[in-house]
Amino acid sequence: MPSVTESPIPASPLFDLGEICCTPGALALLKQHNLHPIRFIARHLHGDWGDLDAEDVAANRQALIHHARLLSAYPLPNGERLWVITEADRRVTTLLRPDEY
Repeated sequence: MPSVTESPIPASPLFDLGEICCTPGALALLKQHNLHPIRFIARHLHGDWGDLDAEDVAANRQALIHHARLLSAYPLPNGERLWVITEADRRVTTLLRPDEY
């Protein structure tokens, strides 16, 4: 399995991110692991949804067509997860811990 920083990024963005926000918990988690948020934002923007089951991947594909909410979930080195959510109206993308949802 590639590390958090080794995943390839597809060439073209799939949607607009809107304003990018990060919760305090997500910021602390990223700092704890010395990870930069842009890597996760780029993966999300280009359709690398991280560690999602087939149902959630299918929901994201439909969300691209029907302008619904998009979710990505990325495992971190300690087993915790970072979520990236873009709202249906594409005005806001938020990085957060699952327990902050």
